Amino acid sequence: MYKIRQIQYTSKSVSIQVYRIENRKRIIVKHIGTARNNKEKSDLLQIAKQYIQQLSKQISLFEENTPAHLLNLHQIEFIGVYYTFLYEVLSKLMKTIGFGALNNQLLVDLAIIRIVEPASKLRSMELLKNYFGISHRRQSYYEFTGSWKKFKEAVENNAVSYAKNHYNFKFDLLFYDVTTLYFETFTADELREMGFSKDNKSQQPQILVALMVTKEGFPIAYEIFTGNTFEGHTLIPSVKRFIAKHSIKTFTIVADAAMISADNITELVKNELHYIVGARMGNLSRSLIDKIDRQITREDGYSIRFKTKLGYLICSFSSLRYRKDKYEMEKQIKKAMDIVENPGKRKKLKFTTTKGEKTELNRQLIDKTTKLLGIKGYYTNLDENMVDNQTIIQRYHELYKIEQAFRISKHDLQTRPIYHFTPDAIQLHLVTCFMALVVSKHIELQTKSSIKKFLTETKKVTDGRLINKINDEEIRIRAKMSVTMTEFLQKLNMLT
Repeated sequence: MYKIRQIQYTSKSVSIQVYRIENRKRIIVKHIGTARNNKEKSDLLQIAKQYIQQLSKQISLFEENTPAHLLNLHQIEFIGVYYTFLYEVLSKLMKTIGFGALNNQLLVDLAIIRIVEPASKLRSMELLKNYFGISHRRQSYYEFTGSWKKFKEAVENNAVSYAKNHYNFKFDLLFYDVTTLYFETFTADELREMGFSKDNKSQQPQILVALMVTKEGFPIAYEIFTGNTFEGHTLIPSVKRFIAKHSIKTFTIVADAAMISADNITELVKNELHYIVGARMGNLSRSLIDKIDRQITREDGYSIRFKTKLGYLICSFSSLRYRKDKYEMEKQIKKAMDIVENPGKRKKLKFTTTKGEKTELNRQLIDKTTKLLGIKGYYTNLDENMVDNQTIIQRYHELYKIEQAFRISKHDLQTRPIYHFTPDAIQLHLVTCFMALVVSKHIELQTKSSIKKFLTETKKVTDGRLINKINDEEIRIRAKMSVTMTEFLQKLNMLT
């Protein structure tokens, strides 16, 4: 049994100790401290009681109501902070979207730390420990890399289910785009291949990633292709797998001009799919360009529709686009004229053409470009009775939302460069990045703020870690939430 001893040294000084009786002898267990006034004495007595409770794991039946922790500044030590609140918020969002059902906490934790501070897997393990005090075995990750297919299917199913329930996704409209992800190596294999790099890393092997999002920009699926795949060849395989998986009947795909080709259009029509894709106006026939030039009215908001082999071509005019196009054209013509006047430079530019040894201005191209100033084109197979021109144009312009998703993926989540070298590890890396992207995009959609601003506010709510040197107990004190953070949680429906 432990007791408290008070030793009076002077009228103003008293020592507080905890002791026990053993073989009729007093054994000093802990010297709590020395008080020099009544307030310090009261505090030390309270600390002594807490120490006895911790030591004996018993609470007196006649204990008065006291604070859970009474800290003496001389008896505590600050050992750092944890961002437990940040982990709790992101964990709850992971579970809300359905990723908790994966029954793999390491995978979820890796997705969380990728949102917080993207890094390699080894570094991520260290960050989980440093940020949240969470430990995982490094080897655990490689033990389930071979199960990436199962996790990818489950993650995409959860994302689609959440999009249906929360964003009213009805499979009627899907936005599609691709990007490249490079590797920190110069060695290619069956998955990592050299190809056209959107990151200006043409000397390094890469993979091609196709992403599908809802009209809000919420990610619901992705596909991976070898790095030397032409991006236009990714559209049909990705779309066909998606519609087969979800048994879709009515469907409209929105993609940029790089996806348009006669073969793609044929396949989309063959599978009874609707499409809205950007048109490469410079590739149009001269006769069609002349027809557009004659018939279009150069007023803001005006649009006209032509029937072509690739579907309906909708052309719209914008005075803002006209000024921008005209400025760019004139700048390029000026450069071209400089080359013509100084043939020694021998540089090939857009508006130059070569006849034998002589470099001249390409007058035909200048004339064609002039006729298309301010005009943007869109291909679709949606009849005007089904969807009018303005709706087609509006839906295409919403394609920027997938570009925002890629921005989050590439910059905020730092999906690339990739340091993995085995196909299974690469695939699982993309699974964690996709999970992080889904949660990050959901946060941005709901809070109307960037993921960076959200993380900045959330990181302010830290848990200060203190050690009570009397009983070696760790005590945590949480910082107060800011008004902005409270508003974020309200928008995420996380305040009860």
